[in-house]
Amino acid sequence: MMTNQYLINHYNNYDEDRRLVPKHGSVEFLTTMKYIEKYLKSGDRVLEIGAGTGRYSHALARAGYDVDAVELVEHNIEIFKQNTQPNEKVTIAQGNAMDLSMLPDNAYDITLLLGPLYHLYSKEDKQQALSEAIRVTKPGGVVFAAYVISDGCLLDEGFHRGNINVAEYIQKGLLDPETFAAKSQPKDLFELVRKEDIDDLMSVFPVFRLNYVASDGSALFMREAVDAMDDGLFELYLKYHFATCEREDFVGITSHSIDIFRK
Repeated sequence: MMTNQYLINHYNNYDEDRRLVPKHGSVEFLTTMKYIEKYLKSGDRVLEIGAGTGRYSHALARAGYDVDAVELVEHNIEIFKQNTQPNEKVTIAQGNAMDLSMLPDNAYDITLLLGPLYHLYSKEDKQQALSEAIRVTKPGGVVFAAYVISDGCLLDEGFHRGNINVAEYIQKGLLDPETFAAKSQPKDLFELVRKEDIDDLMSVFPVFRLNYVASDGSALFMREAVDAMDDGLFELYLKYHFATCEREDFVGITSHSIDIFRK
């Protein structure tokens, strides 16, 4: 199992701990937490695979849940430990999402896979990570799998902000010239997918989809407007987002999505 050095270098120099802090970034966090809380029950055990610096793990541990976390990048683990409060029932171990052999079968009520699928580039690797997440989840437990969605990123970073040269990406083979479907390699850091790719990945697993959610919707595309909202308008925007984030005509126009399914 090869280590993606591009990934290690990225997170060694990226302030992952603050990504979800601004208003536009908090939409993804608040949406994900809203759905986690929908399925959490008293006494549930939670596993976060690819926990990063622990934003979700710490929030759930501080709410009284027992949380185990696995993270690949040592730098993130150090920050995770620094952010841990004395009353948290949380553990952190270094590990790879594709090999959780240190964890038993059927152990967790809620399993969070909120980052690893961003950085796996083959169908086989993604299905291996999903298989491991499902294996360690109890029958009847719920798994949350997050993805980076190509169209939301292309509209925002490409056509809107110009951080991506769309024509150059087509020339390099990173975008299909007809369908605009994305292709990624480890050096590109992020694997960009569409819902039909996720449906294909999940077709081999005997699980039941509960929700498919556009977790940040248009928040990144309109980040300046979202960040400028006063608290009252932001609350109204969140209400609108929560009301529309599962609509089929909205779920493709988002930078991140969550696939939520029951084992």
